[in-house]
Amino acid sequence: MAAFAEGVPCWTDAMLADVEAGKRFYGELFGWSFRPGDTAYGPYEQASHDGKTVAALTRKPDGRLPTVWNIYFATADAPAALAKVRAAGGQVIMDPRPIDGLGTMAMAVDPGGAVFGLWQGGSHPGFAKQGRPGSYAWTELYTRDKAKADPFYEAVFGYGRQDLDTEDGTDFAMWAPAGRPVDVANAVAGRGVIDGSFPAELPAHFLVYFAVQDCDRAAGTAVRLGGRVVLEPEDTPYGRFSVLVDNQGASFAVIDLAAAER
Repeated sequence: MAAFAEGVPCWTDAMLADVEAGKRFYGELFGWSFRPGDTAYGPYEQASHDGKTVAALTRKPDGRLPTVWNIYFATADAPAALAKVRAAGGQVIMDPRPIDGLGTMAMAVDPGGAVFGLWQGGSHPGFAKQGRPGSYAWTELYTRDKAKADPFYEAVFGYGRQDLDTEDGTDFAMWAPAGRPVDVANAVAGRGVIDGSFPAELPAHFLVYFAVQDCDRAAGTAVRLGGRVVLEPEDTPYGRFSVLVDNQGASFAVIDLAAAER
């Protein structure tokens, strides 16, 4: 499996209070199967689609922690990446930890408060499948302070940025890895701004998208399974998408990428 370039999203996992309930929810929603396993840091259920690893579910070690989907960015050198995090005004919330030969994990927070992970791959570089139904598709940072967020991620990962002209005037940019053109073909993440249209209490965060065959049907299934719809399905030039919350409170999005071609 090829390694991921520096700063490319390479893995995602959900921190849940009830992993068994999470397996039932996401197993039916995305058609995932699960392989239970234990690491030095606790149980870790890897999800697969068509036999390829796509994500994982893990139990929250502390009930006070948020129920969230985490995004991890690839790095060839986790300690060096964390040094860049500190130099750019971020904070380290978990120093590099080797995970049973799979790789090395670290966690950080940007100057606006958004948490993200770093993954230095070992035997597990990251996604074995992505961009297809049942797997990871995209991630977006939502921040209240783009003046701090943009230079932070550009300094840590070397991203190039392109600000987009959106039809509704939404302040949005996309990032591409260092040395690549900043265009739709090379973009690996987006950056939005939390403005007055969002709840006042919403913190800065990354939103993880999963690809589905039918956005509307996925939203309906999520509701039937005890989740809820935050943003009703809508069309964009990149596909039809919806923002959802699972039955334990973790936010995520689904997108029918093929709808962009129809």
